[in-house]
Amino acid sequence: MLYIGDLVNTHGIKGEVRIISNFKYKNTIFKPNNILYINGDKLKIKTYRKHKNYDMVTFEGYNDINEVLKFKGQKVYINKEQYTFPGPLNEDLYGKKVYDKDKYIGTLINIIDNKGHEILVVKGDKEYLIPYVDEFVKHIDKDIRLDLIKGFINED
Repeated sequence: MLYIGDLVNTHGIKGEVRIISNFKYKNTIFKPNNILYINGDKLKIKTYRKHKNYDMVTFEGYNDINEVLKFKGQKVYINKEQYTFPGPLNEDLYGKKVYDKDKYIGTLINIIDNKGHEILVVKGDKEYLIPYVDEFVKHIDKDIRLDLIKGFINED
């Protein structure tokens, strides 16, 4: 199971719920007929819409606020084996070795979402913060290959 967010509240009286999620590929997950797992229950998405910074979802078979109240405050998961994502999942990148061209600079320990773009946190001799953008990240496979501009990593 792969964690994708939190069900933070209900919305209205017809069983709609608010999910807060920073999952990278939400557009792949939040579609009618896709399955979410909440508190061990397998739930099929009936409708989806965006509202402010929430993902608003209704589930098949749940048509009343009283039926979905039990999910409030719970974590939301998917079975990642059921999906094909357009790129790598952040969770699968942690621990990979990171190279600038052919020079080893460290291991990926975290990915931060700063709302503009994601930032790779690489731990080597120092801790480096590298924008996770196509201009710098050239290849991801068994390791992460970067092409950084001169002076980006202080080499003194």
